[in-house]
Parts: sequence; structure tokens; C-alpha cells
Amino acid sequence: MPDNGDSDKKKEVLDLVDGPKKPSRRERQRAQASEQKTVQDRKDEALDILDEDEQKKTAVRKTEKSGKKQLPSISKLAEEEDGDFTAPIDPNDAGEEVEVADDAGVVEGNTISIKPPIIVSVLAEMMGLKPFEIMKDLIALEVFVAPNQAIEPEIAEKVCEQHGFVFEREKREKGGGVHKVEEVIEEPEPEEDEPAEKLEFRAPIITFMGHVDHGKTSLLDYLRQSKVVDGEAGGITQHIGAYRVEHGGHPITFIDTPGHAIFTEMRARGADVTDIVVLVVAADDGIMPQTKEAISHAKAAGKTIIVAINKCDVTGADPMRVKTQLMEHELMSADLGGKTEVVEVSAITGQGMDELAELMALQAEVLELKANPEANARAAVIEAKIQPGKGPTATVVVEAGTLRVGTPFICGPYAGKVKLLLDDRGEKVKEAGPATPVEVLGFAELPNVGDELVAMENERAAKKLSDERQLELRQSRLERPKKSRMEDMLARVQGGQKVELKIILKCDVQGSVEAIRGAIGDVESDKVDVNFIHAAAGSISESDILLASSADAVVLGFNIKVESNAVKAAKREGVQVKLYSIVYELIDQVKDAMLGLLEPELREKVIGHAEVKQVFKVKRGRAAGCLVADGKVTRTAHARVMRDGTPVFDGKMSTLRRIQDDVEEVKQGIECGIRLGEFNEYEEGDVIECYELEKIDQTL
Repeated sequence: MPDNGDSDKKKEVLDLVDGPKKPSRRERQRAQASEQKTVQDRKDEALDILDEDEQKKTAVRKTEKSGKKQLPSISKLAEEEDGDFTAPIDPNDAGEEVEVADDAGVVEGNTISIKPPIIVSVLAEMMGLKPFEIMKDLIALEVFVAPNQAIEPEIAEKVCEQHGFVFEREKREKGGGVHKVEEVIEEPEPEEDEPAEKLEFRAPIITFMGHVDHGKTSLLDYLRQSKVVDGEAGGITQHIGAYRVEHGGHPITFIDTPGHAIFTEMRARGADVTDIVVLVVAADDGIMPQTKEAISHAKAAGKTIIVAINKCDVTGADPMRVKTQLMEHELMSADLGGKTEVVEVSAITGQGMDELAELMALQAEVLELKANPEANARAAVIEAKIQPGKGPTATVVVEAGTLRVGTPFICGPYAGKVKLLLDDRGEKVKEAGPATPVEVLGFAELPNVGDELVAMENERAAKKLSDERQLELRQSRLERPKKSRMEDMLARVQGGQKVELKIILKCDVQGSVEAIRGAIGDVESDKVDVNFIHAAAGSISESDILLASSADAVVLGFNIKVESNAVKAAKREGVQVKLYSIVYELIDQVKDAMLGLLEPELREKVIGHAEVKQVFKVKRGRAAGCLVADGKVTRTAHARVMRDGTPVFDGKMSTLRRIQDDVEEVKQGIECGIRLGEFNEYEEGDVIECYELEKIDQTL
């Protein structure tokens, strides 16, 4: 048998040799992590001790949900500005209420200040309401969200207003709840008094104005040696174009405006940016209504007027008659002793064209037009459109400074950067000085005609200003009239509710959009309202068709095409799409559509009167024993009960009897029994007036 003592000795030796067991790799990693965590905890403890000793330091609190560190709100700081901040709240302490970080918002009286994102449930809590109450209001505003979803500040403002609260939006900035002084971005103002040494002579801006088809564009084509008029539908100008012409070594900028009556606003816009107005009057037609409007616009703008009597080569031309008509508008020709320069010209033969050019150059010298090319660039948008491959573009005339490629700008509510400049002949240029017409590429969105393009210091400033203006624009669009009370709605119905014609208008250029909207809006009618659901430049797209389908609107297109997807969508949705190339046809058909929407007017025609002689009971109430005083009483007629000249009931006749028989008609001098609907308050002496409703076709 082996010796037990020897075995114990061997075991002891083996234990000494093996020593402590080596830990595995995973165990070593766990130990390291534990040590690191302990070190971090020690650091946090040290920082907590330091924070307790320091005063007036921002307290850091942890929310129950996320555990993320947040700074206290500015309202909390304001309340505690004279004392120490409270110690951090430990959410793990039992029996204590966990405070949610007030970075979300503040309620002071009836004012709610909250930072985006605005969560429905949070907003409801701040107003002391249940989330479903807020969601009910949102549904009325056609906003469908869940309680844990965010809404736009504009919508939140409307909801707060409905419950008697004032909404204030706090912008979320870097730095948590610390309020920062926001940098105010403003559009550079034009210099009123430029230093004389910086002013240089500029080209005159001359606008051709006058009645439709009097030859404005033809005269301009002769000066420019182009054929613009050939490209206009119907041979009339329906856009504003800007061109640059060299005459005698001096540049001249021309603006061609439409002459039709519907383009009054466009002509007014042209008169605002021009220096000299060339009033074109046809020698055979004389002064027409739009000619008078052009004179008014030019005088109101205080511009120099040159009269060009065109078409002097045609049969029936009478330039002297035109000069006589001009005297009625306080425009006396220079050859008759006045101050207005009048030239007899012909765009076909070239008669008087050199004299006209000389007069324009002479007037420009008299005006001594100067501008500072080093000033901050400003330009007026005279036309805007969307071009395939180019996107939104605008034709502008530089008013001051020099517009260069790469210049950031603000134009209306949209920011942009000049990517490309094209002159009136489509050639690329690097810069455009004062009085130079150019086509600008680089707009984020299509600008409005009449907007002013202003160069900004940098893209950031332009973008910030654009965001502010777009926010204001969205707020104005979201503003809806307050809902009418039931009494107001009943009054409208009783007074005759207007019929609404809904239109989606798409045109090739923005100027035509505004002109057509203005022309249709000028149609006065107290029976039909025209509502432009959408009006913009560009081709008719599928989204336009879907919008028309949901709004029950008709789509009108002027000088544009319909995308292939839109054609399929129109057939699928049953949306009517009408295209036009002549503006007169579009307006006339809209008027016809307005007439077609009118329901025939119902007019009362009194057919007879019956006097109540006796009131007697029937199975279901009371009936009146009557004597027909005049005319006749019919079973299908409407009737009203008159008492002392005042109507006390109006409705359909339910029973008409002669003795015991139901009859359809009772004539004058015959007794009958009458019962009107459920009316039972007949009195002896009442007069039952019978009438019929006639349908009469309405007009605007």
C-alpha cells in the first residue's frame, strides 16, 4: 500500500509548482472594464464635490427617461438669478417627484413658450388638456397626427389661440437652454446719396408702351434687327422682354410691354423701371383705351414721354388726327408749340426710325443718367419662367451696382446664387452693370415678376433671410378666416350663397399668370366667385391633375404643354384640361363657364289668396275652412299664412279638399279646406297666400 504521507507531500509540491490559476482573456477584459468604470465613478464624485462648493453654476439634471444631461431653461435661470441654483435631482431617490427638464417649454400666465419639435402630448399638458382634445382641434385644421408626433409652430399657434393661450416660439440653438442673441439679417438698403466721384453715366432704360397691335414690338425689331414678333401667338406681345441696342456708340436698353388691356399691371411695372417712355400710336387707329392707360402710367411715374406715330405708310393714316388727340391728354407736339417730341415712323419702310433713335439718345443726354457700378447690386425682375435644363430663370434689369457670376442674392422670399448670366442674345457674360438686361440662372424657386434682386454679403446671410421671409409667407398662407357662427351661415344661405368656380392655371411665364388672374378677377359678379386653387408658371404635371381632382377644379393652360403622365392622370381622374394660345379665348371661355355654373333663379309668382273663415279639428291636428278670395289655390303650390300682413308660416300644401273630396285646384269664390304641413295655429281672419316658383336663367 502506498504511503499516505508521501502522497500528501507530492500534492503539496504540485500545488506550489502550478501556483494560482491564470485568468482567461474574457475574465481579464471584464476586470479592466470594472476598473475603468470605477475610475470614472471616482471622477464623477470629485466633480460633484467641486460643484457643491461653487456658486451660481448651471445645475445639471438627468431626466428619468434618457438620463442625458440637460441645462436648465432660461426661465429657470431668470427665476434664480439672485440665488444659488438648486442641486441636481436624483431620479433614483424614493418618494421624490422626478422633474422633467423644462427645456421643452414654459407656461407663464396664458403665454406658452415652447421649442420645436412641438409634441402634441407636451402641448396638451402645458395647456392642462388631454391629448385627444388637442387632436380634435387638429383634425378640424386638417392636420392628422398621433399624440407623440410633432406639429408645425403655425398650427400650434392656432390651437393655442382657440383655447385662450398665446403661443411664442423659441428657436432651438446650440448650447441647450442658453439663450443667444440672434444675429439680425437685413436686406441692404439702397444708397440715397452716392458720392459724385463714384457715379458714372449709364445707358437709358426706354420702355415701349401703347395699345395692342399698334406696332411696339415691330419698331423694336427694326432697331434690334430681330424677328421677335413672329414668335408671339396671334402676333401680339404677351410677355415683357428686355433688349440692349447700340446706337451711335452708346448702349440703350429697351423694355417691350404688352398692350392689351389685361396687362395693365405689367405696363405699370415697366413704367416703374424705365427712364423714358416711347408711346406708340397707330396713325390709322389713333388713341385707344390702352393708350390712355399707358399715358397715365407714364405720367404717374414722372417719366419723359416720346410719341412715335407708327404705320404712317398704311392707307388711312392720319398723323395730324393723332396729334390732336394727344392734346386732349396734355401732350402737345413740339411742332405745334408744345414740349412733347412726336415722330412719324413706319416699322415696315423704316421711315423716321433714325430720327426716333436720335431723339431717344438726346433725351438720355438731357436726363444725365448716372449710377454707381461699385454699389451693392440691385436688379428688378421683369420676367420669370422655368426653362427645361435651366430650371427657374428670370430676366432682370440691373438698377444699381454690378451683378456678377457667383454673387449670392435674395429675391423676394427666395435666396440664390448667380450661376450664369446671359445677355439678350443668349450669350454668356461674367457681369452686368447698371441698366443692363440679363437673364439670371441660380434661383432656388421661381421669383415673382416685380421682385427686387438684391446682392447679399454671403450665402449664409441670404439663406437666413430667405428662411425668415418664407416663414412669414407660410404663416400668411396658413392664416384662415375664423369659422362662421351658425347664425352667420344661415344668413348667407338665406341671402343667396355664391357659386364657386375653381381653377388651376398654368402658364409659360409668371407675367402671364398674373395678367390672366387679374383679368378674370376683374369680372364683377355677385353670384359667382372664382377661386384660383393654384396658379404658376410651368407645364401641367401629374400633381396639378391630382390637385384638380381633389379640389374639383378645372385646369387651364396658356402657351404650355401637358406632361405625358398628366395626360394619363387626367383621363383616369376625369379632370378637364383646356389649353389656349390666345389670351382672349381663355378669358371668354372662363366667362362662359361662370355663366354655366349659375343655377336658375327662383322667383315667386302669387296665384291666389284664400281667407280663413273657420278652424276645425281633424285626426292629426287642425285644418282651415277657407274661401278663395282671388285667383286660385292649387294642390301643388307653395303657401304662406298671413296674419295682419305678417307671415307666420310658409310651406307646402298637404291637403286641399272641396267638401269631402281631394281636389287639385279651387278657383275664386269657392269654399275649400286647407291644411299646410304640420301647422295647427290657424285663426279666423288669416289669409293663405298661394304662390309658385318660376325658374329664371341668371346672368353675371
